[in-house]
Amino acid sequence: MVDPAADALSLPEDWPAQPDLSLSLNRMGCFDWDLASGRMHLGQAALEVFDMDPAAYDGRPASLAARVPPDEAIRLDGLVAQALKSGDAEYGTYFRVRRRDGSLRWAHTQGVVRRDETGRPHRIIGVVRDATRELAESTARAEVDLERRRQTSVVEATTAALAHARTVGDVIDVLNDSRGLAHLGATSVVMGLLETGRIHLVADGPEGAHVPGTRYTRVDEQYPMSEVVRTLTPRFIESPEDFAASYPILWPHISGLGITSAAYLPLIAQARPIGAIGLLYDDKDGFTPDDRNVLVALGSSIGQSIQRAMLFEQEHDLAEGLQQAMLPRRIPAVPGARIAVRYRSARLGRDIGGDWYDIIPLPGGRVGAVIGDVQGHDTHAAAVMGQLRIVLRAYAAEGHPPATVMARASVFLHELDTDRFATCTYMEADLATGVLQAVRAGHVDPLLRDTDGSCRRLPLPGGLPLGLSAEFGRLDYPVSTLELDPGQALLLYTDGLVEQPGADLDEGMRWLTALVNRGPRDLQELADRLCQVVDGRGGEDDVAILLLGRTGGARPGAGGRLRQHVGQGDPEALGSARHMIRAAVRAWGAEERSDEIELAADELITNALVHTDGGAILTLRMPPGPDRRLRVEVEDRSSALPRRRDPGESGLSGRGLLLVDRLADRWGVEPRGGGKSVWCEFAVPPAPDADHPEP
Repeated sequence: MVDPAADALSLPEDWPAQPDLSLSLNRMGCFDWDLASGRMHLGQAALEVFDMDPAAYDGRPASLAARVPPDEAIRLDGLVAQALKSGDAEYGTYFRVRRRDGSLRWAHTQGVVRRDETGRPHRIIGVVRDATRELAESTARAEVDLERRRQTSVVEATTAALAHARTVGDVIDVLNDSRGLAHLGATSVVMGLLETGRIHLVADGPEGAHVPGTRYTRVDEQYPMSEVVRTLTPRFIESPEDFAASYPILWPHISGLGITSAAYLPLIAQARPIGAIGLLYDDKDGFTPDDRNVLVALGSSIGQSIQRAMLFEQEHDLAEGLQQAMLPRRIPAVPGARIAVRYRSARLGRDIGGDWYDIIPLPGGRVGAVIGDVQGHDTHAAAVMGQLRIVLRAYAAEGHPPATVMARASVFLHELDTDRFATCTYMEADLATGVLQAVRAGHVDPLLRDTDGSCRRLPLPGGLPLGLSAEFGRLDYPVSTLELDPGQALLLYTDGLVEQPGADLDEGMRWLTALVNRGPRDLQELADRLCQVVDGRGGEDDVAILLLGRTGGARPGAGGRLRQHVGQGDPEALGSARHMIRAAVRAWGAEERSDEIELAADELITNALVHTDGGAILTLRMPPGPDRRLRVEVEDRSSALPRRRDPGESGLSGRGLLLVDRLADRWGVEPRGGGKSVWCEFAVPPAPDADHPEP
């Protein structure tokens, strides 16, 4: 228990200190300003704040004019006047004082306004104090806060840049960016990744600073990166002496770089080391706690970015392998054709998608060309694309006409138990005749480049995308018949080539048309040019390109086969069939009998459409060999065989087969499963010898 008397004897005589003593010791003085008389009393401590000689002060505020700069005096007078006028009870502000030696220092004043019963001010009582040290400390704190904010902004900016890094190389580029780590004062950066017990140095600098033999180092060796990987603890080297003593193997090789300090940080992801990074400085001595915190945070961000980049590269390799496996390994050489194909992945995606192309050799010198795009940009889209490409190729190789190929592919996709659909364009070309039959399922229109280099869009009628047409029961795809002359070329592509953010499809088509107009004449060079544009533009969609040109190398007299589906009540299909007949007759050298062939084919098609349910399939054949006979076949679904009969003079029917019998060299009917085929043949003059053409 404390004795009160003994405790009292231990206290100083002037305890507790009087207010005047407390204020003076803290460089704070009092003032009392009587507003009626204008007199202001300043205590001794207050006079010392103003560096005022007591003998020179006469009690009037004007006597302080020499101690307060004019601009500060004006501001103080305005502050006091505002407090008096507005009814404020107190005021306070910082101001500068000019000392007798001419130097300036900061002071602070605070006053309380006393008012009478009517609210009129009559007195101000306050204090004035030296604020030089206070503001100096405040400025220092502000500078520290500014430096912290600067370092934090560097970390935030670097982290934001790392968020866009897709590969380890991208991460290294971000770290070497002069706007990044240079703001932290780092001279150079070194980084190594952990690979099967060794650290692989993947970045080092500055140029020429590589230490031989350190490209691969073991984790148990005496190197700073090895140490932080082993311990998972940052290592801050604060002097050249510390560096030399701690790492005698490495230091002799870098001592000439002027390194004064270094920070080595482990790169950790999911609690496991994946590598280490080192920041080397040539003008820094030691690291403050804030420096260390910032660098540790930066190392954590880099570690996460490195792991994300490594996973992305692994996915990229897997995706690239899958994509290459799904696309055709090679494009077959097709006589009479020039072909160029390209695929470019989306820069912002996973380098994999559902775009594909294909070239399908068909019997009789024909070739099928396919371009398509499965919805989505992932491995599932690529898997669906691969299956769809295979079945489309199989249906085409079976000899089905283009419309049937497309319809069956749509049914297959619908039954595949996937939520994806696909757009597609399929063309079947007879290179001997130049006749093309095209079917479009929701895909963008192709382009045709003419022999003079001009380019135009081919607006083809189309149906719903594959999968959707089967779901909604709309499997009738219109077939367009085109002619491709020698020297002309078709451009098939996916929408990633023409679709741009903020621009409509028509604008993209016009841009592509102009680009092809100005492009190289060689198809391989043109394909490369288009890919350069895609690579430079980037984008979120992959691109497939197929260029098909006709050289005219195939002999006109060679054999061939053309097929066309003609639906009931479809005048466009009937017109397209007639166009195909005229093109085939001209290409196969049967112009002498063109009227007979066209008229007979028209009669067979009309009979099938009028007397049966459903449409008809028109097939034109020219068997190869010396016995040249152009064969016209019309298939329908009715098993009832037609009969030739005499219609009489006033009969309106029965004349079709009589006309065919008179025009054709021979005709007949063949049962075909659930239907039949009515055919007729026409002898065609021999084709001119390719080595001895007619004059």
